[in-house]
Amino acid sequence: MFEAAPIVAESKSALYKELVAQARALLEGEPDRIANAANLSALAYQALPDLNWAGFYFFDGVELVLGPFQGKPACVRIPLNRGVCGAAASQRQTQLVPDVHAFPGHIACDAASRSEIVVPLVHQGELIGVWDVDSPVPDRFDEDDRQGMQALCAVFLDSLR
Repeated sequence: MFEAAPIVAESKSALYKELVAQARALLEGEPDRIANAANLSALAYQALPDLNWAGFYFFDGVELVLGPFQGKPACVRIPLNRGVCGAAASQRQTQLVPDVHAFPGHIACDAASRSEIVVPLVHQGELIGVWDVDSPVPDRFDEDDRQGMQALCAVFLDSLR
């Protein structure tokens, strides 16, 4: 059984480097999308400070549908033209939002969320969903988080071969 080692890092980029290494070890050899999404959600939620939600929404061809996550119960379906997740999916660009209340059309699944980062998941040219991470801390996410979250998502996407 895999057991994540506690991460003690001197910098945020070092933290993500270690987290990506743990994610690779955790997902290695397992092609199941749901199992890997569940484990990656749990790993990130436990390792990264100041989060209140971390998880996946998968694209069903019409809208985003809730997948494995850690945190409070969440919105089940998100149209591609709504909220931060919809913007990331439709634009296929990572959305880094310092204040969710200032984001037009923000969907408040958890009223405690104040900032958010969403990475689109594109596999073999097709949108498969988004990786969504929320924090109760305003302006919690920065460029190091963007790069780190995108690296974690690359590990997840590589597991889908």
